[in-house]
Amino acid sequence: MVPDAESPAISLVVRRTIRATAARLFAAWTDPAQIVRWWGPSGVRCTGAEVDLREGGGYRIGNRFADGREVWIIGTYERIDAPHRLVFTWRLEPGPDHAERVSVRFEPRGEATEIVIVHERIASAEARASHEAGWDGCLEGLARFAGDA
Repeated sequence: MVPDAESPAISLVVRRTIRATAARLFAAWTDPAQIVRWWGPSGVRCTGAEVDLREGGGYRIGNRFADGREVWIIGTYERIDAPHRLVFTWRLEPGPDHAERVSVRFEPRGEATEIVIVHERIASAEARASHEAGWDGCLEGLARFAGDA
């Protein structure tokens, strides 16, 4: 379902503080070799990652679910402000052509970093709930990868 002009798109904010520097977490988020080691909520395995880290560059992240189904998250980087912020489009392949938008901020908090994810243009409440569970799981994986969980 794609939001129409009469109904505002749904958004989501997810936060997690991880004991690691913003630079370390930004690198984990943008380096394909690191992404495959932490990406995905419980029950989802990252099968591959491709990153062209430049504004206008693209990314692809493979996700294999417990039932064997595989989808790729794809998008284009709209803004890169290392190591503070990433903004990119988000859509599933295969899936609808509707592109959502994700902004990830890496905010230093002493010896830790608060990651703030704002996911916008979500088409439905069901998709929002799925994204929230997915982001919570991804941030749990990132915390484990960074040695903070």
